[in-house]
Amino acid sequence: MAAAHLPITGPTALFITHLHSDHTLGLPDLIFTSWVMQRRGPLEAYGPTGLQAMVDHLMAAYAVDTKARIEDLEHEQPENLRVTVHEIRAGVVYDRDGVTVTAFRVEHGPLEAYGYRFDTPGRVVVISGDTRPSEELVRQAQGADVLVHEVYSASHLKAESRPGGDDWPAYMRELHTSDVELGVLAARIHPKLLVLTHIIRMGATDEEMLAAVRQHFDGPVVVGKDLAEY
Repeated sequence: MAAAHLPITGPTALFITHLHSDHTLGLPDLIFTSWVMQRRGPLEAYGPTGLQAMVDHLMAAYAVDTKARIEDLEHEQPENLRVTVHEIRAGVVYDRDGVTVTAFRVEHGPLEAYGYRFDTPGRVVVISGDTRPSEELVRQAQGADVLVHEVYSASHLKAESRPGGDDWPAYMRELHTSDVELGVLAARIHPKLLVLTHIIRMGATDEEMLAAVRQHFDGPVVVGKDLAEY
């Protein structure tokens, strides 16, 4: 957020797709740094079942830090540290200031996982979260200006030399979407722009993954980069 020149006092709302660690390790940083940088009021957090317990444990883990900041010379305000957790179900979860956010279930193995559709006055953006090819995502993404979708390289997928590595291809096919599969989905959705994210390369180049998507989708597609604007 700082690198993008956005206020690090924090966003007004946070939407979490699922509780895998690679999607939540930044949560304590967001909670506590935005508080120290003078967030005004609680952080609204939306996500799957288990988010409340995660936040409760984070608050307990940082109790020594927060006690010192509140009681010593920093004089931080405890009421602004609060996180208001909304454990969601599919449907509209946020409707404020012209922005409507709709959560929809996606398929990501045993975890409760969601994608999100953001309807704004000027643009519709759909974020897949982590998912295998999803019919619900196809339905929700119709009319999207931007579809941000996870992807892995089908041509580079193989067993890996590590414990559990023999099941790596099965894991990827069961929980994620390949570049070829994403091209098929995008051809049905017709987004005005497809952005690849959560890219599991396994050695694949940007050009290889874009070519795989374009086997079936001839619309605009880019590999997402940090701080890029579209």
